Amino acid sequence: MSEFYYGGQAVIEGVMMRGQRRVAIAVRNPEGEIVVHEEPLPEKVYRSRWSKAPFLRGLVLLWDALVLGTKALMWSADVAIGEEEEDAQGFSGPVAWGTVAISLIIGIAIFFLLPTGVAHLSETYLGLSKYASAVLEGFFRLFLFIAYLAVIARSEEIRRVFMYHGAEHKTINAYEAGEIMTPGNVAKYSTRHTRCGTSFLLFVVLISIILFIPLQFDIWWLRLLSRLILIPVVAGISYEVLRISTRYQEHALMRLVIWPGLAMQKLTTREPTQDMLEVAIHALAPVLAADGLDVPIPAEATTTPAGAPSPVPAQ
Repeated sequence: MSEFYYGGQAVIEGVMMRGQRRVAIAVRNPEGEIVVHEEPLPEKVYRSRWSKAPFLRGLVLLWDALVLGTKALMWSADVAIGEEEEDAQGFSGPVAWGTVAISLIIGIAIFFLLPTGVAHLSETYLGLSKYASAVLEGFFRLFLFIAYLAVIARSEEIRRVFMYHGAEHKTINAYEAGEIMTPGNVAKYSTRHTRCGTSFLLFVVLISIILFIPLQFDIWWLRLLSRLILIPVVAGISYEVLRISTRYQEHALMRLVIWPGLAMQKLTTREPTQDMLEVAIHALAPVLAADGLDVPIPAEATTTPAGAPSPVPAQ
């Protein structure tokens, strides 16, 4: 069996963590209480043979971001505004699936189809060669990705989500180091992680530049279709690069590969408060327990007052 990597993502006032069998999301409600939701992961997605196969397992990460992540965000938003857990509808129902579909369509339109359209028009109106327009397409896609992160990072609400993103990274880093999971201990670890979704998306953008260069069809809709068809291929390759670079991150070459993603995480993570770390620990504990692992979380980890600052800065 291949090594399993725990991870998750930030949500509204909380953190989602995914294990091998269950997903858990912990959110602090307006009363300052931590509300935790758990549910089993679909076996056909997470424990089938194809989900562990090289280049195909990257599709699971896409599912995490587009489906599981979006539904978790909706559920967390309900809890964060004061809905009772049983009334929060984000994890199921037609509204959730509709939101996932709309998010997917918008993401593909902005980050894949728009750059392709701009590149195609550059050939017509600027006289660029097909290969020059392909390079323009790739770098325009990279510009859109960085600009999007820079713009949303200016929002106060997103800044708090990025703080929870930092809490998620610190918690995973601490767990992987064998740390006793208290907010004070977890605070010592870095807000950056080599397996971050930000790094994955950056690899997707960069690898798509290479793969799309030869696919400069004269017929515009055929060019767009080729991008759509290759999205799973790009995701699969990107995930394998992410895994390899993480496994061999001590090598000088791999450090160069990892560096851009870690640098990008300065946009998507912030130093969390101690109560945010407590929320992240509560999200990790159930997925570890569901996988039959000892959970190194003492009782005092649940007593952090809301709003308490982290005692140790990020490394």
